[in-house]
Amino acid sequence: MRKSVLPGKLLFYLLFAWTALAGSVSAQVQLQGKVSDANGSGLPFITVKLSSASTGTTTNASGTYQFTPSLKPGRYTLIFSGVGYKSQQKSFDVNASLNAVTLDATLEEDVLGLDEVVVTGTMGATSKRELGNSIATVGAKDLQFSAAPSLDAALQGKLSGAQITQNSGNPAGGISIRMRGPSTIVGSSDPLYIVDGVIVNNDSRQLIDLGGYSQNRLVDINPADIDRIEVIKGAAAAAIYGSRANNGVVQIFTKKGKEGKPSITFSTQFRVSQLRKKMAYNEYPFAFANTTPTDETQVPVTRYDYQDKIFQNAFGTENYLSLSGGTANTKYFVSGSNYYNQGIIKSTDFNRNGIRLRIQQKIGNKATISAGSNYVYSSSKEIPNGGISEAYGALTGFIFSNNSVNPEPDPVTGVYPSTAPVSVVRRTNPLEAINRFKFGQRTSRIISDFNFNLKPIAGLNIDYTVGIDNYTQSATAYIPPKNTTPTYDQGLARRADATVFQINNDLNVSYNTKVNDWLTSTSGIGGTIQYDRTLTFGATAQQLGAFGETINNGTIIATEFRSERSILGAFAQQSFGIKDRYFITGAARVDASSVYGIDNRWQFFPKVSGSYVLSNEKFWSEGALGRVVNSFKLRAAWGQSGNLTAIGAYDRFTNYSPVIYGGQTGYTSPAQFGNFTVKPERQTETEIGADFSLLNDRVSVEFSYFNKSVADLILNRTLAPTTGFNNRLINVGSMTNKGFEVMVKAVPVQTSRFRWITTLTYTSNKNTVNGVEGNGVLPFAGGFSQVAAVNGYPLGAYYSTFFARNPDGSLLLTAPTATNPNRYPQRERGTQLANGQYTVQRDANGQPTGTILSKVIGDPNPWGIVGFTNEFEIGKFNFRMQWDGMLGFEVFNFTRRVGERDLYASLKGYEPELRGDVPKGTSAALFSIFENYIEDGSFVKLREISASYVLTPKLWKMQNLRLTLIGRNLLSIDNYSGWDPETNAAGQDNAVRGFDFVEVPIPRSFLFGVSVNF
Repeated sequence: MRKSVLPGKLLFYLLFAWTALAGSVSAQVQLQGKVSDANGSGLPFITVKLSSASTGTTTNASGTYQFTPSLKPGRYTLIFSGVGYKSQQKSFDVNASLNAVTLDATLEEDVLGLDEVVVTGTMGATSKRELGNSIATVGAKDLQFSAAPSLDAALQGKLSGAQITQNSGNPAGGISIRMRGPSTIVGSSDPLYIVDGVIVNNDSRQLIDLGGYSQNRLVDINPADIDRIEVIKGAAAAAIYGSRANNGVVQIFTKKGKEGKPSITFSTQFRVSQLRKKMAYNEYPFAFANTTPTDETQVPVTRYDYQDKIFQNAFGTENYLSLSGGTANTKYFVSGSNYYNQGIIKSTDFNRNGIRLRIQQKIGNKATISAGSNYVYSSSKEIPNGGISEAYGALTGFIFSNNSVNPEPDPVTGVYPSTAPVSVVRRTNPLEAINRFKFGQRTSRIISDFNFNLKPIAGLNIDYTVGIDNYTQSATAYIPPKNTTPTYDQGLARRADATVFQINNDLNVSYNTKVNDWLTSTSGIGGTIQYDRTLTFGATAQQLGAFGETINNGTIIATEFRSERSILGAFAQQSFGIKDRYFITGAARVDASSVYGIDNRWQFFPKVSGSYVLSNEKFWSEGALGRVVNSFKLRAAWGQSGNLTAIGAYDRFTNYSPVIYGGQTGYTSPAQFGNFTVKPERQTETEIGADFSLLNDRVSVEFSYFNKSVADLILNRTLAPTTGFNNRLINVGSMTNKGFEVMVKAVPVQTSRFRWITTLTYTSNKNTVNGVEGNGVLPFAGGFSQVAAVNGYPLGAYYSTFFARNPDGSLLLTAPTATNPNRYPQRERGTQLANGQYTVQRDANGQPTGTILSKVIGDPNPWGIVGFTNEFEIGKFNFRMQWDGMLGFEVFNFTRRVGERDLYASLKGYEPELRGDVPKGTSAALFSIFENYIEDGSFVKLREISASYVLTPKLWKMQNLRLTLIGRNLLSIDNYSGWDPETNAAGQDNAVRGFDFVEVPIPRSFLFGVSVNF
């Protein structure tokens, strides 16, 4: 009988297969080592991960790391990366007998930010080298020497593609930020602000009339608590953050606890602020006896310098204390601060007190929770200054005053005289406004967040965040009876409150994997549920009694408004990395907002971006080109988003207002007819750019071209009287922003003892509005209807009267008359056409005839925004200087228009008429020609200059002590005749920009500070 050999062969094959399989079975390999800086000191918080997967860890306080992944035999690459350092890669081999690998790394400081890791607009930490869109970052070091009153002001001059303007020199500021131009006409162009995952409110509420000035609520956030800021300016923001990100995203990350022993930081600062430039005032010792043009009789007068009586040298202090530390599993950070800043207008100040707490806790090896809270209480003493809505401000009174009148009160009665010509107009004595008016604001605010992060398997990341922003802003105003105001001689009391509650719930899930040797994939989905509620109440009392400052001391008129809004959103995003040189991202977003009708509530917004890292090609990296141009990346992005700010929560309805008439309750018909078909404004943006570095990464350049097109702009359409309404919101307008931005950063000199870092940013943008119905001109009340949206011109163009001219361009003067032989400049006349066009007409004598004409006479939008920063480090000494400016724009100097008029005559520009250099009556003729008051507003400011020195005293366990001297807004290079070409009397208004009507100028500030770390 034959023996079967099958069992033996089977055993042999099984043994062979097992042996082969054993060679490819994953094994636990311990990876360990130390990461150091150039001086050999250990670097904490450096990310160490395998390039083939998301498996990794971070270094501890001493810079060491250790983790044990499961690896098959083969070759692997370990990547070391961290904020502020150039990434480094190290390769190693794994075989069946290997169970431990030690890899140390020394990282170089990434001064230029070439390898910077960002999270805004991505599904996880991503190197900027891979992104298809532009993203800007600002670190805590960039903010610490700014001496700015608020976080948004500290960003001035530090970002390309952003126009950041301080609208007022009041102690609480008032800032506008525009990313690549405005994106709406009647809504807001402010970006979306996110603090540690919380969507925060940055409204500019003017609860009491302060003349156009209002605080941004971003002033509640202490810049000293900031770790870093990431800014997206383009379409990439829409995919993850939705319609509220239509104007860009500013994501703020606050400081957190770090592993190690407790660390204490204390800093104190003393500040002095003063008026940088005084307006030239009328010092001529004579005045005309009357306003008759042919009577040049003059009388002697005494001229008073009102500015010396209104402005002061202001003082301020700031104290800050923080404690941080933790273990590998638990980390904490707590800080407290007090900020006090006087205004350069007498009797004004701003005070902010805050406490911040953050705790992070690891739960096992896969989960982490983080919770934080920031409570802030601020208060301010205000003086109304401008005259946009009311005419009782201090600076309004100043410009309408004739400075031949002594503004001081009567020494016996204490009554303030009227400094304006009451037979023509009545305005407030500015000193009475400062000394008798009581205006103030108080804000109580809490911003809290909770985050849960889970990594159940390698590559899978689940992140849930809930954020709450809740504040109450209260304002009070009191004008006592018997005063010099034009409308409140019997007194005024006002109380207004706004309570805002916002909550956002965000769930994001991403999965990152390396599909094979040349393909990586990141897939993500997410959703958001957002809700906000606003309650406002205001009560005004007039005809006050002799005593009492509250509203129950007079006849009361009260108003109240309540609104609620809900937003839902979801997105899906997919990214691929191909051969470490091609990176592609596609995303789709759906959003719904309760402010729109059901038919147009849900909107779809797509996005795609890509980048090509040419410098990773062999022909580049291994050739001569790679030795000169070390890195080079081309990128492009296209996306759509919507805008939720152009329509109120209930504007789609026809809203009737309650009224009591004859003791009976009824309702009045509104002027605006509702529209359930109105839909969100839609923005489509294309961005193309290149990033590259030169000379061994000593020079980096970022360049972007952008083209933003906004369709379906929401505007008011005028209705026929037969409808019973005046207007209706419809989607009709369009807008474009086309331009480019560039940032160059270089390290011209770097040695062991000396380093010079220089940064240059430049942005150019051209904005154009179209689709305005009617005659193609939409005036804005915030600019006294002299500012408008005009078809074919930039938003906010100055649209008003202009000089009549001869064919050679010279002024066409009036013809002399029998009663007045003088000849004066005059307004142009003719036939007014649509879209700001016109036809000039002349009578038989060659004089203007027909309708008084208007045209675009100026543009408040700069054609260039520039920033130039140089920083020098010499051992322990640091010197930093930042210049920034806006070029090629005009300011509407309404202040000069009033101050040079013969009736008021407070500014030096009126002196030529008194001296006889021009005919008497010239100022009255010019008063109605608004072109005369358009000035070049271009400026370059020495925004920041600082010097600091670090000591290391062996006292009380100090780690270091830093002494700092800072100057802010020390110098402005401009040809502007007013106080400051940067300010805007309309505050943060989206459409009215560059309108100067006695707004508080931005002060020159000096600051001395001491900071100690224990």
